[in-house]
Parts: sequence; C-alpha cells; structure tokens
Amino acid sequence: MQDVLNYFLAVWMKFFFIFTPFFGLSMFLSMTMDHTAPQRRKLALQTTRAVLVLCFGLYFFGNILFAVFNITLDAFRVGAGALLFLSAVELVQAKPLPSGSYLDSEIAVVPLATPIIVGPATIGALLVLEAEMGTPAEKWIGTMALITAIASIGIILFFASHIESILGRRGINILSKITGLILSALAAQMILSGIRHFFTIR
Repeated sequence: MQDVLNYFLAVWMKFFFIFTPFFGLSMFLSMTMDHTAPQRRKLALQTTRAVLVLCFGLYFFGNILFAVFNITLDAFRVGAGALLFLSAVELVQAKPLPSGSYLDSEIAVVPLATPIIVGPATIGALLVLEAEMGTPAEKWIGTMALITAIASIGIILFFASHIESILGRRGINILSKITGLILSALAAQMILSGIRHFFTIR
C-alpha cells in the first residue's frame, strides 16, 4: 500500500510541475485583470475542462503516434526533454503578459489550456510518462494521478483572486521561476534516461 501511495505521489508531482501551475496562474491573472472574481472562477472551470480533454486524449491515444511515425521511446524522451528544458528556461526568464480585453470563449482553450498549460513540452512529457507505465496497475495509478494533477491546476485557477491577494504578483512570479528550476531538473532526467536506454540496448 505504501509503495502504491509513493508511486501515486511521484507521478502526481511530475504531472503537476509539468503543467507549470504558477506560470499558468500568472498568465491567467494577466489575461483577466478586468474580470470579477465570479468571472474568473467560471473561466477557471472552462479552462480545466479543456485541459482534461486534451490530456486524456494524449494520455490514452498517444502511443498511436509512436506506431504511426515509427518513433522510439528513447528518441521521444530526448526530444520531449529538450522541449521541457526550453520551457523551463522561458519560465525562469518569463515576463508578465500585458493586460487587455479578452473574451472567455477565446482564451479558455487557446491560449490558457494550450499552449500555456498544455504546451509542446507538456505533450511530449505526457506521452513519455504514459509509455513508461507498463502494467495495468501503473496505468490506473497514473490515470488517477493525472486527474489529481489537473484538479490541482483547476483549484489554483479557481482561487486565483485569493492567491493573488495573499502572494501578490511578485510572489507568483517567484513561484513560476522555482517551477522552472524543477522543470529543468525533470528535463535533464528525461534526456539522460533516453540516452542511457539508447546505449544500453545497442
């Protein structure tokens, strides 16, 4: 039971940081500066639903991409790790978006759900993590961890106004940079794993 819980927490943490939650929060706040708190909560729910649909489509049907394009998992590890590292660099150096008037219908899916939360690096990481889960039990735990990670992102966005009042914009930007550092470590691990497995099987 302890092993299952540890595995669940490990996968959930990976998914959570891959979604770059605090960067997403800072972008969410920048795009909704003219929104009321209820309007922000409604948009948060719309964005969370969009992220859920995108992630589950990739998570359950991503392996088809490997078969269709004849891509090895090791090659995808390196490629996804490189994209994830670039995203980490952007997070560390990110500047807030200018405020403006946006329609909720325009930003819930694009750009909030994708590419801000589910970007190219996130897509690659999702495909790699799913492919690494071999047994049905691991896939089931991974599914629960993914749902929990998406719910965590939704909760952060839902309470965006409260978080902003507590942390301030500067505090959120600092958390975004910390997320970038964690992502860079995950990216390096993915690249090293891909290279190590490639030379192991040769």
